[in-house]
Amino acid sequence: GPHVPRELALVKVVGTGDKRVEALRIADIFRARVVDSSHSHFIFEVSGDSGKLNAFTELMGPLGLADISRTGVVAIASGAESL
Repeated sequence: GPHVPRELALVKVVGTGDKRVEALRIADIFRARVVDSSHSHFIFEVSGDSGKLNAFTELMGPLGLADISRTGVVAIASGAESL
């Protein structure tokens, strides 16, 4: 039946200069949150459906995508039904 699926990913992007600025701009569009950073990398936390996470990682690829850790999909039935 109807459900709400979500997935969580941690995405490491390594880069400097304009690539860092672009990575932050894309993260803002996807509502990703910076959970760790240094002068040479960001780790973003992003959640949503699998399509959103796939799109985010594809855009980060040319900007220095270094690593991804994904939870897999979790879901809950939608609607007001109780257990």
